[in-house]
Amino acid sequence: MSNFTTKQGALFYCYTIPSEQVSKINAFLEILEKSGVAKVIKEAAKLSDFGRPGFNPYLMFAAIIYGFAVGAPSLRELETSCRYDIRFMYIMNEIIPDHSTFSRFINTIIRPNKDELFSLVVKAYFEHCHLDMEDCHLDGTKFEARPNKYKVIWKPTTFHRRLCNNARNLINELGLSNGMPAEEIYLSKVLAEKVEQASALAKTIEEKDQKVFNKKLESLTHYLSKAVEYEEKERICGDNRNSYYKTDHDATAMCLKEDYYSGLGSNMHAAYQMQSMVCHGFIVSYYVSQDRTDLYTLIPSVERFHEMYGKYPKTLTADSGYGALKNYKYCQEKGIEAYIKYQAWTGESSGRNPAIYELNPDNTITCLGGKTGVVVDYVPNRHHKLKDAKFYRIECDSDCPFMPYCRRYMKEPKGEERIFEINQEYQTLRQEARDRLLSVKGIELRVNRSCQIEGVYGIEKFNMKYNRIRRIGLDRVTTEYMLTALGLNTRKILRFIDGKTDFKYWKAPDGLEPEKFKKPSAKRLANRVNKRRNRQPNEIAKRSYHYKFRAKHKN
Repeated sequence: MSNFTTKQGALFYCYTIPSEQVSKINAFLEILEKSGVAKVIKEAAKLSDFGRPGFNPYLMFAAIIYGFAVGAPSLRELETSCRYDIRFMYIMNEIIPDHSTFSRFINTIIRPNKDELFSLVVKAYFEHCHLDMEDCHLDGTKFEARPNKYKVIWKPTTFHRRLCNNARNLINELGLSNGMPAEEIYLSKVLAEKVEQASALAKTIEEKDQKVFNKKLESLTHYLSKAVEYEEKERICGDNRNSYYKTDHDATAMCLKEDYYSGLGSNMHAAYQMQSMVCHGFIVSYYVSQDRTDLYTLIPSVERFHEMYGKYPKTLTADSGYGALKNYKYCQEKGIEAYIKYQAWTGESSGRNPAIYELNPDNTITCLGGKTGVVVDYVPNRHHKLKDAKFYRIECDSDCPFMPYCRRYMKEPKGEERIFEINQEYQTLRQEARDRLLSVKGIELRVNRSCQIEGVYGIEKFNMKYNRIRRIGLDRVTTEYMLTALGLNTRKILRFIDGKTDFKYWKAPDGLEPEKFKKPSAKRLANRVNKRRNRQPNEIAKRSYHYKFRAKHKN
């Protein structure tokens, strides 16, 4: 008898969905009903009693969100799930839309109303779990886009400047320099006018000089075509980018984390920057950016939160990538307690690179050696490099133990005075943020930031297998990430309904004292500075990670 035989088909197949799955899905659909998304979907779908009846848009929205939550986020996977997965059959009442139907629904219903739909669902989740949105955490990550990494186009500013200089010289040779703009890079319409003038002038040129003139006219025409090409590339790049990709003009060349970890810091990929604001493990706001760093994304991210919910968070925690003056000022203006680290946080907290001075309430400074510095109006041979900064002078002692560390970047290892250039507003806001971060609440928020925001990206990239963007264009990519964030929130709410999640994160125990920076050791700092100065340049290079990586993989 054969072990593998063709089974005889049954007349009716009946596969019942487990009761616990039924209760979870019913609770999920109940939350969607209370959220008010049905009204938005109805207005966007413009349902009519005439014509051929379409698919139920409310159940399609629920199926899409559920698909992003359980790991079926692509259009083909949604269609397959509706055909073979009994959970999706239960949601869709055994109706099977194809992938093109899901695509049209996402593009026509969800994409124009993505922010409103997202905020309504998230607010319903928070009401169901009895949570608030006071303490938010912000961080960003990069996701690789669809284009091939070798289809990159760099912003041709240097080539455009060189072309304009060559064209200016050629126009001077032709005697048509009148009316030329003084800018280094000028518009192509100026070259077009000069080509027309040169073409008219060619008719008056003697026959013996005609060949040379025509050759120059041909070169000028070539410059015009290249100028139009460069202008188009610069228009696509915009003012804040230096690259785009042929198959996705909104994608930007960025280094991903695997490039940093592998030592290939110059390896560029098409990518988008995803910013997420997280509260109680839920993504409450999202922002898809083309910036390669986090510095300029804090304000747009918080503003999107305000647009969605009509309020600002009470506290905002972020890492040192957001520690800039304008971000601190923005949080102060909006009444947000900024628990934002600054660039020197790690060095100061460990004691390896302590702050050289401290700004006092009376606008004086105190250095590591205990000396007081005051503002001076004028310093010979010294000009301000920072905006709205002031010079401070400190009279130094020759026997100060911190002098080697204080003057480690100066040519003179010793001196009688030290001049500091300080922006008082930035230094004040930075010290206030430091004091908040060292408080008991700051310790609690720092721990929760690491757990919540890094956990969110870990779930997205590893549990949900979302490590590459599937769509093209900034608006479509934003819609895709909104659905991904909503799917992650749905995963959490399903676990809450199942009784496996309670949203209890680390709480500071009673009696916990505020943290303090490690006291700097003058002897250890001086020894490290002297060791660094005595080291040869090639020895410094050999200690770097990239040198070790290349040496390891040389063979």
